[in-house]
Amino acid sequence: MLDEFDSSVVPLIRRPPLIEIHTIGRHNLFLIRLRPGYPCKKEPQLNQHTLSMRLERVAAQVPAGARLADIGSDHGYLPVALMRRGVIAAAVAGEVALTPFLSAERTVRESDLDQHISVRLANGLAAIEPGDGITAISICGMGGETIRDILEDGKAHLGGHERLILQPNGGEQPLRQWLMDNGYRILCEELLQENRFYYEIIVAERDAPVRYSAQELYFGPLQMQARSPLFLAKWQRLLQQKHKTLGSFAMARKGVAEQKVQDLARQARWITALLG
Repeated sequence: MLDEFDSSVVPLIRRPPLIEIHTIGRHNLFLIRLRPGYPCKKEPQLNQHTLSMRLERVAAQVPAGARLADIGSDHGYLPVALMRRGVIAAAVAGEVALTPFLSAERTVRESDLDQHISVRLANGLAAIEPGDGITAISICGMGGETIRDILEDGKAHLGGHERLILQPNGGEQPLRQWLMDNGYRILCEELLQENRFYYEIIVAERDAPVRYSAQELYFGPLQMQARSPLFLAKWQRLLQQKHKTLGSFAMARKGVAEQKVQDLARQARWITALLG
């Protein structure tokens, strides 16, 4: 089981007054959050045998008493676990594919939670109905572009008061761009490492218009300021990969779009400046 937040604050190269960063237990996992005004929800005691580390961290950002829409719910593990723990009041588990939809139905039925969790076969946010009173939306385990498209295509189902809890598998930059363009402020960013892979969790709510720079959209505005050890390690690895790719492009000489080379070179310069 994940430990409570370590009270020690990780030493930082630069730590602006609006940013807090905490280690969580003994895991390679860091919580980055705004100081008072936009607090992230503290982690409840969760059953690690039920959810993966990533879903545990997503669960930790669901407000108590929320009415949750879990989009792309797969087996429905997240809403079922949160309902069992008394964290949420009700939930919708949405799935666009038949096989995971049936799996989610079975999970909810076997947990005897049919009266509290509605499992719906629907595309994206179309799983949300007007009477659901949804206050939090989780979308996990998809590419950032896919999550962005789900949000864009489902705008009619967003009331503007929902907390968005997003766990993209890559493609964070276009997702942050959509959030900014649609009036969402990023309240919390988490970076965690499972096996050899890095994953991010982005929590956002509708707020006054906010502007992020191109670099903030690329690295994450809160993570870029906090500069946790895991964050720096991630970008050191990615810089090596980008230099290797640029070297391959140079050897190929032909067949590589110039714009692609320029974009990659610009990203490498940004990372070098960040790490410098």
